[in-house]
Amino acid sequence: MLFDRLTSRFGIAWLATAVGVPALLALALLVHSSLQPAAAPSPPRPVAPTDTPSSTPPPVPDETIPAAAPAPRNLPVVDYSPAPAGFPADPRPLSTTPLTEGVAPARNIAAYDAPGGRPLAFLAPTISGVALTMPVVERRTGWTAVLLPSANRRIAWLPQGGWTTVALRDQIVVERRPHRLTWYRHGRALHTWPVSLGMPGQSTPLGRTFILGRTEPPEAVYGGVDIFALGSVPDDPDAVPTGLKGAHIGLHSWHNDDTLGEDATNGCIRLTRVAQRKLLAEVPAGTALIVVDELPTPPATA
Repeated sequence: MLFDRLTSRFGIAWLATAVGVPALLALALLVHSSLQPAAAPSPPRPVAPTDTPSSTPPPVPDETIPAAAPAPRNLPVVDYSPAPAGFPADPRPLSTTPLTEGVAPARNIAAYDAPGGRPLAFLAPTISGVALTMPVVERRTGWTAVLLPSANRRIAWLPQGGWTTVALRDQIVVERRPHRLTWYRHGRALHTWPVSLGMPGQSTPLGRTFILGRTEPPEAVYGGVDIFALGSVPDDPDAVPTGLKGAHIGLHSWHNDDTLGEDATNGCIRLTRVAQRKLLAEVPAGTALIVVDELPTPPATA
């Protein structure tokens, strides 16, 4: 099984750490295909009006967009491996406007490169057994654009049908220069925590992504707290250690807090165990997470 193979890799990495290879103490890209659903997931609920600005304005009523072309049955299915190429770039990758709606596939749905464009892959209801929810970033008549999982700064266009809409109330903003993570709810900053980020050559990827799901920590080095797997992957997959090939960027804690405020990970976002437990308890899968260099104004909780 894939989970067993990846777990064994992390076991080797931890063993190397135990015998004194300091470079592997920076290990942070652990998140793998053993994603697991939350103990009591909240059912999707209709989107309610909110005072928080949204980056998903209603479509222009009189625009004409071609209908979706039939999708070949042999298209790949987006899973935990890197998504297929050809999907368009996120038009606003560094926008911090809250994304307040998500899409949850009810069946395999075709993902297109543009409204009325080419179908490139299928998006399934789950990835590694976890229900998939993708934040909505744009709308056109008959089409909805979402952040693409297993890719960086890419979107997919979905025709109507085969999915439901989920309300999203939270947002996580990570700033690379001040090494700061801020949790927002309905546009209001609730908590700010210091974080460790990717070391030179393995920088934490900039741009919008989202919480894909959670996984148990495979080694004690992660502090015994579950990990959030994000939709993003390393910008340079060849730069990460061999044992972490194919891993996603993660949001997780560590066995100590010695490197908080430093660039010390393999690209992941590392925070305190108390902060991680708080986010695990409060923030659901599908929540948008954006990495920027620095906000123009520090959050109110900083």
